Amino acid sequence: MKIKNILTLLLFLTSISFFAQNGKIDEKREKIKAFKVSFLTTELELTSTEAEKFWPIYNAYDDKQFELRHLKMKTYLKKLNDDNFKNLSEKEAVTLLSQIESTDKELYQLREKFMSNIKKVLSAKKILLLKKSEDDFSRKLLQQYRDKANKD
Repeated sequence: MKIKNILTLLLFLTSISFFAQNGKIDEKREKIKAFKVSFLTTELELTSTEAEKFWPIYNAYDDKQFELRHLKMKTYLKKLNDDNFKNLSEKEAVTLLSQIESTDKELYQLREKFMSNIKKVLSAKKILLLKKSEDDFSRKLLQQYRDKANKD
């Protein structure tokens, strides 16, 4: 068995056990994350040394990004639904806008920190490949979602 296949399997199993310990992450998120780990491992062709350093940095970044994008922004967007939006005062709107801007800044700073850390682990070419692979993964996931919706 090739080292790449062994590494992919090992990372997949490790990610599953990690997610099983965290009761807050729902089943769909676990499946998507495991699929993403497998996809990125294959696309990036990480050496075992690179993988050992890459995955802890990437997972911490990905988890924090998820928290900021989905949990915080979800709270903000609930306030913007039609019923709540109509009753939103100007003061509340200013506060909400400030919170959204703050979260955007946090996301930007998180990405900067991640890039700084990952440059110590991967070559510039692999970092670009990571960006491309993340975009490819998102498109693939969206396509699977669309395909499933069309079947139902």
